[in-house]
Amino acid sequence: MSSVMSPVVNVAMSAIDVTIRPCASHRDLQTCVELQRRVWNFSDADIVPAALFVVAQHTGGHAYCACDGGRAIGFALAFAAWRGGSRYWHSHMVGVLPEYQNHGVGRLLKLYQRDEALRSGIDAIEWTFDPLESRNAYFNIMRLGAIARHYLPDCYGATTSPLHGSLPTDRLLIEWPLRARRVESAISGRSGGSYSFENAQHIAVPSAVGEWKTGDPERARQVQSGLRRKFTDLFSRGYAVTGFRRGDENCEYVLEPYED
Repeated sequence: MSSVMSPVVNVAMSAIDVTIRPCASHRDLQTCVELQRRVWNFSDADIVPAALFVVAQHTGGHAYCACDGGRAIGFALAFAAWRGGSRYWHSHMVGVLPEYQNHGVGRLLKLYQRDEALRSGIDAIEWTFDPLESRNAYFNIMRLGAIARHYLPDCYGATTSPLHGSLPTDRLLIEWPLRARRVESAISGRSGGSYSFENAQHIAVPSAVGEWKTGDPERARQVQSGLRRKFTDLFSRGYAVTGFRRGDENCEYVLEPYED
């Protein structure tokens, strides 16, 4: 295990009392393995084994648990990474039990990651998400202030999770510049996107497409193909996803010209 122990964060939320802490034992890590089955319904072929959690902790990454009392209800796994002379964390997994979702547990895990990254001298965290999932898009872009400017077609190949349906695992690569003003604004409750630029571009996605992945996969596949084409084109022209609007029938990604 890592010799540097992070502090424990305890936050009361309505009927649950959530504690975020580092995984400190092999039992904790095995619990994270079991949580993967509960969250994503993975078969053993797609489960990240406890040994890789150990590797992450020994090589500059981390594994954190979210607990309600003595019960583990979620976890975060990240690996140390290096690009362009700078360190960052790649947040490979953040999972919360279905019955605890929509209670802010995932946000607590991400904010804990941010605090610990800054404490460790790391200024950026990246991860991937499915652009067909509007709830995740809103959370990543608007609640956390992250951006996206890379589209990864069929990033993970076929998986055994029914949540992914039979579609290619296309993903947007999320960049979370932890000290950026837009991040500070988003996590304090203000909007992470401006929508003010005259040359902003918009990509619409049906609000129900997440349900189509399992209920009408061919329809979902057509939407995915359109998104792949539009995102790839705009990203190649220097645009980044900076905002996301939710609607009853359609949601909308907002893209603006972006430079570091």
